[in-house]
Amino acid sequence: MNGKKEVIALYAKQLRIPSFSRYQEILRQSEQVGYEDFLIAMMKQELDSRRINQQKRHIKAAGFPHQKTLDELDLKRLLHVEDAFIYELACCDFIRNRQNIVMIGNSGGGKSHLSIALGLKACEAGFRVKFLTAATLATMLVEAKDQRELQKLEKQLQKVELLIIDELSYLSFNRHQSELLFKVISDRAEKSSVMISSNLEFSRWTELFENTTLITALVDRLTFRSHIMNMNNPSYRMDQG
Repeated sequence: MNGKKEVIALYAKQLRIPSFSRYQEILRQSEQVGYEDFLIAMMKQELDSRRINQQKRHIKAAGFPHQKTLDELDLKRLLHVEDAFIYELACCDFIRNRQNIVMIGNSGGGKSHLSIALGLKACEAGFRVKFLTAATLATMLVEAKDQRELQKLEKQLQKVELLIIDELSYLSFNRHQSELLFKVISDRAEKSSVMISSNLEFSRWTELFENTTLITALVDRLTFRSHIMNMNNPSYRMDQG
C-alpha cells in the first residue's frame, strides 16, 4: 500500500497536480464515495489549490508595502464615499471595464489603505497588479532608460492589469521624469486600469510637474472612464498619534 502511495505521489508531481497526492483526505470524508464523485472532489481540490497559489503569486508580485484589507478600513471615516460604492469597486468590474480610479484628499485620509485593499481584492480575483509610489516609478523609469532597458520595463508594466501609483504629491518631477510618467499612463488609456492617489487637486498638479504642457493631457487621460474620489477625511494617523 505504501508503494502505491509513493507511485501516486510521483505521478502527481510529474503531472503537476500536487493536490492529488492528498487523495486520502477525500476518501476519509466519505467511505462510500463513487468514482465520479471522488474524481470531481479531487479536481475541485486541485483547482482550489491552484487558485490559492495564483493569488499568493499575484500578491507577492504586486509589491504591496504591507497588506491592508477592507475589513480593517473604518468606512465611517470616508465622509464623501458611500460604502456601497467601495464594495462595488471591490468586485473589480472597473478593471474588467478598463476604468481608472483617482483618489484625491488630505494626508492620512485612507487613500493608501484603500488602494492596497482594492489591490488585494484584484489579486484575489486573478488580476495582475503592481503597487508603486510615484517617486519609485519615476526613478525606475529614469534608471531603465539610462541602462537602455526602458522598453523592457514598459512592456512589463503593460502586462499589469491594475497599476497603482501611490503618493503622487510629495515630490516634484523634472521634465524628463514627467514625460516618462506621462507615457506610462498614456499607454494604458482604454487598455488597462490605473489607480492614483494624491494630496493635491488637479488644479495644483502644476506644482508637481516641470513639464506643465503635459498636465492637461495627463489629467484628460486619467479622468476619462474614471472614478474620481474625494478622500478628504479625518486623519487616521493623527487620531492614532
